[in-house]
Amino acid sequence: MNEAERTSDQGRLTRAKRNAVAELLRISPIADELAARFADRGHRLYLVGGSVRDALLGRLSPDLDFTTDARPQQVQRVLAGWAEAVWDTGIEFGTVGAARHGNTLEITTFRAESYDRVRRHPEVAFGDTIEGDLVRRDFTVNAMAIELSTKTFVDPHNGLEALAQRTLDTPATPEESFADDPLRMLRAARFVAQLGFEPAPRVVAAMTDMSGEIARITAERVQAELSKLLLGIAPRRGIELMVDTGLADQVLPEVPGMRLAIDEHHQHKDVYQHSLTVLDQAIDLETTHEPKLEPDLVLRLAALLHDIGKPATRRFEPGGGVSFHHHEVVGAKLARKRLRALRYPKDVVSDVSQLVFLHLRFHGYGKGEWTDSAVRRYVTDAGPLLPRLHKLVRADSTTRNKRKAIALQRAYDDLEQRIARIEQEEDLARVRPDLDGNEIMRILGIEPGPLVGKAWKHLKEVRLDRGPLEHDEAVAELRSWAAEQGIEPPR
Repeated sequence: MNEAERTSDQGRLTRAKRNAVAELLRISPIADELAARFADRGHRLYLVGGSVRDALLGRLSPDLDFTTDARPQQVQRVLAGWAEAVWDTGIEFGTVGAARHGNTLEITTFRAESYDRVRRHPEVAFGDTIEGDLVRRDFTVNAMAIELSTKTFVDPHNGLEALAQRTLDTPATPEESFADDPLRMLRAARFVAQLGFEPAPRVVAAMTDMSGEIARITAERVQAELSKLLLGIAPRRGIELMVDTGLADQVLPEVPGMRLAIDEHHQHKDVYQHSLTVLDQAIDLETTHEPKLEPDLVLRLAALLHDIGKPATRRFEPGGGVSFHHHEVVGAKLARKRLRALRYPKDVVSDVSQLVFLHLRFHGYGKGEWTDSAVRRYVTDAGPLLPRLHKLVRADSTTRNKRKAIALQRAYDDLEQRIARIEQEEDLARVRPDLDGNEIMRILGIEPGPLVGKAWKHLKEVRLDRGPLEHDEAVAELRSWAAEQGIEPPR
């Protein structure tokens, strides 16, 4: 390490210590009260793990993690009469939860668990020392503690130095750590995306050698970590680590699979790199107009997965071209299947797959040749996903040809302006037939049943094609349709 690097690290260390002091002062009323209650009963209490890391980064949240030598039942007695609420859902793993003054506290007894290296959950054994507790933790930046009664900093694995260097390493060997809990490999990728850390070479090597072990982890746990990764500040880096180590082959195989397909514009190394660029650009667009919005998981998933149908639809055309006809249809099916396997909620599965299905629709717009009918269908098919579809389509323009990029953006500007105009004139958000079901039954003289639904659907198609109809026009259209169906409505 040269002098400049040492100076930079020293500066980061100094800032980290200042951050920690400021954050500890902020939470001191609760931390000091709680530490005093433990001390009065002969126990020690430590702020630990992610809470210490975040304090050093100056971003401590109201969710605080503590560890103690007190056993769970003793912790419950300490909290009785002080906490506003206490829960024991994690007590079998030594964790008691509590709430006070808007803070959520998790207090876990020192642990020295062992793993059978087959199942996800450890066989819990309580420990007696903070050092024994810290060595079992996932990464050195999470293996720091502060003894709260004396404000003593405990860092047996040089986590503060790793934090200053933005390095992700394990207290024990990564092979031992990942064998104990393979989910830690995915957490490594998540911390890369979430905190901007760089994994140590030995961590990357172990992830590469042991990526198949992630199969031991339940889909629900994998999905939770993947979602946190995608919601981080730099999800591209986390995805790249997953792909480079083979972890993505186990979790999201469609993503590394895109490396096989050459982008049809021949402007990108491959569809995989194109998709990562689209992800980056979608994230940039998330907050362009609304900077206070939270990260959008649905948009980010759609951006990452929008072209996963290309490998299966790739065709080499005469003259050296490449086509991917209907890749949006195949991609939507693949996205739905993968997200279901990862146990994503139904609404996430539906929304992401619909965005993948619709992402190519705009490219038929050309120079504005769409009729108003086509614009209505675009809006209606997107429904409440329209704002996300706008961002996805704009993000999907990654051409290096500046003239072409400007033309695409102008075309989409024009489409959005047309949508706004038609929405203002016709209330597109609630496109419905000009006659409701009761009117259809009265005019045709029929009872409730499938025929009413068919008539309603026909009138909606007419509404999309021609816009709003006068009442007499709608009745005439319904009667004309009925005659084609062999229905004789009453006069």
